[in-house]
Amino acid sequence: MTPELWIALAVILPLLLAAGFFSAAETALAAASRPRMQQMAQEGDRRAAIVKRLQEGREVTAGALRLGRYLASIAAAALAAASLFDVFGDVGIVYAAVAMTALVLVFSDVMPRTFAGAKADDAALALAPAAHVAVALLKPPVLAVGAIVRGVSRLFGAALPEEHPEDAIEEELREVIDLHAGPEPEQRHERAMLRGVLDLDQVTVGKVMTHRRRVITVDADDPPRAIVDQVLASGHQRLPLTRGQPDNIVGVISSAALMREVMQRGRALEGLDVLALADKPWFVPEATTLYDQLQAFRRRGQGPALVVDEYGALMGVVSLSDIVAEIVGDIDERREAPSDSPLAGVRPGSDGSYVIDGGVPLRDLNRELDWLLPDEHASTIAGLVLHEARLIPNVGQVFAFHGFRFEILRRHRNQITSLRVTPPKRAAA
Repeated sequence: MTPELWIALAVILPLLLAAGFFSAAETALAAASRPRMQQMAQEGDRRAAIVKRLQEGREVTAGALRLGRYLASIAAAALAAASLFDVFGDVGIVYAAVAMTALVLVFSDVMPRTFAGAKADDAALALAPAAHVAVALLKPPVLAVGAIVRGVSRLFGAALPEEHPEDAIEEELREVIDLHAGPEPEQRHERAMLRGVLDLDQVTVGKVMTHRRRVITVDADDPPRAIVDQVLASGHQRLPLTRGQPDNIVGVISSAALMREVMQRGRALEGLDVLALADKPWFVPEATTLYDQLQAFRRRGQGPALVVDEYGALMGVVSLSDIVAEIVGDIDERREAPSDSPLAGVRPGSDGSYVIDGGVPLRDLNRELDWLLPDEHASTIAGLVLHEARLIPNVGQVFAFHGFRFEILRRHRNQITSLRVTPPKRAAA
């Protein structure tokens, strides 16, 4: 080898190592645990504090490390091509392209990323000081390139979407939750609870409310004795009071307040004015998010709320327990013994299928059985079948949607009351 080749080799190897450093740093900083870095930084770890700062500026950090890798790889390839051209002529460029592609791919990309990803936290802590210096040096050209890209995009009417750090953090949390994998019921339930908390600002009350067909109401014009009997038989703490027609809600009666008044009267019901004991009805739009409704429950300390559509028609009732159930799952205080069924209205079969009542909410099924049935256009399993089939099915008809098999078992008029659902193998609980 000529002295020139030795000199070129002495420069190319450090450039390949530099490109590998940038690849490893980019992977490690992206994969490192933010909660752990936050905790270590609070305990005084300076390297963890650097990692935390680099992660907070993730766009600039990734851009600077990517630019560093490009510069090092291109410089190494160019130097190798020039050196081999002097020795072998035109064919030397081909030799350089083949050799540098293999070297860069293996030693400057795949291998560094593999090792950094396997020990992301340790690698991030080890590489953070040098990465911090590299990002500081390369930050100006990265910002300049970003400004040029945004300017050109606006020029052609294709403005880039604005960055929302809170969305990125939420997405990262969802990815961490998904990593908490396992088929055991406990792990599935923990994942469902964590997802439920994150979904509070995305799910509306219309998805979790008790539909009006299942809401028990009391007619305020009934005799006091009949009203007391209905309230006691319902088993609910609060019931809507109607007058004249089912949609005309005039108040919400508390069973505790009613029983207190009955006892004070010595159980004499003559002249009992139920409407005077009732609270004013509280109406909320069905598009209200669970997070907003939860905050409203905290402020008012009152429930339930009556859900209405855009025309003011009653759609159902939502209570604090409905929102709690969205997080922790259905709570049935009347269940005296453990059941093989994951939730009310669902009966598992020996063949992996489930016999499900038509009114069971899709979100409950997805949460308890770890399914992924879409709930954008329907809130119940029967509603999903009607939406996808585009017809009123007959008993015995079978449909296949989203990898699931749906067999209609019972129907009452136009309502699907029971169906057998067979999930795909990978979704079977």
